[in-house]
Amino acid sequence: MTAELICVGTELLLGNILNTNAAFISEKCAMLGLSMYYQSVVGDNQGRLEELLNTARHRSDVIILCGGLGPTQDDLTKETAAKVMGKPLTEDAQAHKDIEEFMARRGRSITENNWKQAMVPEGCKVLYNPNGTAPGIIMEEGGTCVILLPGPPNELVPMFEEQVCPYLQDRQPDIICSKMVKLCGIGESSAETKIIDLIEQQTNPTVAPYAKTGEVHLRITAKAESEEEAYRMIVPVEEELQKRFGSLIYTDDPQVTLEMAVHELLKKHNLTVTTAESCTGGLVAGRLINVPGISAYLREGYITYSNEAKEKLLGVLPETLRLHGAVSPQTAEEMAAGGAKAAGADLCIAVTGIAGPDGGTEEKPVGLVYMSCYCRGKLYTEKNQYTGSRSKIREYSVASALTLLRKAILSTFGEVDVCG
Repeated sequence: MTAELICVGTELLLGNILNTNAAFISEKCAMLGLSMYYQSVVGDNQGRLEELLNTARHRSDVIILCGGLGPTQDDLTKETAAKVMGKPLTEDAQAHKDIEEFMARRGRSITENNWKQAMVPEGCKVLYNPNGTAPGIIMEEGGTCVILLPGPPNELVPMFEEQVCPYLQDRQPDIICSKMVKLCGIGESSAETKIIDLIEQQTNPTVAPYAKTGEVHLRITAKAESEEEAYRMIVPVEEELQKRFGSLIYTDDPQVTLEMAVHELLKKHNLTVTTAESCTGGLVAGRLINVPGISAYLREGYITYSNEAKEKLLGVLPETLRLHGAVSPQTAEEMAAGGAKAAGADLCIAVTGIAGPDGGTEEKPVGLVYMSCYCRGKLYTEKNQYTGSRSKIREYSVASALTLLRKAILSTFGEVDVCG
């Protein structure tokens, strides 16, 4: 089946909010085996939305709309979709009751326009919403399926996962199953080069690379008559990826993050860690603190933005800073060794760089970042050159720091030689 996504809201066109719903729905549709060829964003205008829906009906099997289901006059998605599909609106008793109970739980009074959300197209499937007042809607007519979802992600995401996914899966003649393999320490182009033969020859299962910040995710997707058969088809492909990427794979669990993988290594080898950060300003420690239970292994973190702080807290030598500068491999290594010593930790990951937009030179441009990891007497140091905004450079630096921390542990304890 083909799918089409229409996101409704003038605030999206103005850039007032980030359209995270589009990324979420696109990924979920891909996992369900739906081919999405068109995505649109339209403002709160009935005429333009009606025109777009009429176009979508002639080219897509499933049309998903998100946003515009609220109680105000500019929330026109449901009314417009019902008009296009030739469905009159009628009140749904359960939706009416749900609105009453939802507002009562929050101690809020109900205004007359709230009841607009209890009106649904005749004969539709109603997707009741425990997280808000706007129910979702599924309409079918002439082989076309139109799905309306509320805009707030905390309402849309559970509704899609719990109600829309099973519905779409039932419409598919085959079962679609996916497995995610996550890599760190390699770029998307290099990862694709290693598996280009698999991509060019693939039919079923398929392998697709996805670039993330500082990571690459490889999704293996198989289509079969049963879930068991689909996963059996995935196994040999995953084994081949394991052979080709080895220790660059940090997990095949979609719920596991890079910081969680680092935490597991700290637990396995009973290691303590600290952070020494300049340009990242505590973001590396923040990523580690995302993981429950990290307090048993993370000693403390140092934010040493100034040269004076590097000297005072980490013991970086004044002559090192004078001869090589704050952004240098020498400084990064002294930060790492000094941080480990100061905290009494087994490891210390240190980051120093130029996040910009100012401060760069021809010799040391904006985006130059050195990082070093001290691990039980050994130092592992890397140079990175990033591009983009200040925030993007810092984000990539954090991902690279966690990757280096992981590589240092693997190399130190002989699991694999992944550091130069």
